[in-house]
Amino acid sequence: MLRRTALIVEDDDATRGLFRLALIFEGFQVFEATDGLEALRLIEQDPPDIIILDLGLPILSGHDVAKEVTASAHTRRIPILVVTGSDADLDSLHVDCVLRKPVDLDRLVRAVHRCRAAG
Repeated sequence: MLRRTALIVEDDDATRGLFRLALIFEGFQVFEATDGLEALRLIEQDPPDIIILDLGLPILSGHDVAKEVTASAHTRRIPILVVTGSDADLDSLHVDCVLRKPVDLDRLVRAVHRCRAAG
C-alpha cells in the first residue's frame, strides 16, 4: 500500500487530537507539530504528502510556515490545507485549500483528499 503522510500543525491539543484520529482512520500516517518552528523541522526531515496548518501558532506563525514551504524548491509541491478561525484575507499565502473553524471532521477529510488531488 502506498504510504500517505500528513503533518498536522496545530497548537490546540483537542483539535489536533481530533484531526489525528480522523486522518489515521483514513489511512494516513500522521505527524504532529505544536508550533511553526517544530513544523519546519519536521517538514525538512521528512516532507509529508500534505500539511494541515493552523495560522495562529506560537514561536513561528502559520503564515511564516506557509511562506517558507512555498518558497523552497524542496517543499513547494506539498499541498497545504489551512484550517483557521481567522477571517483575514489569505490570498497572499498561495495555499491549496482553506477551511474556516470550526471544522467538522467529514469536511476536513474531504478537504484533505481534494487538496492532495489538486497538489
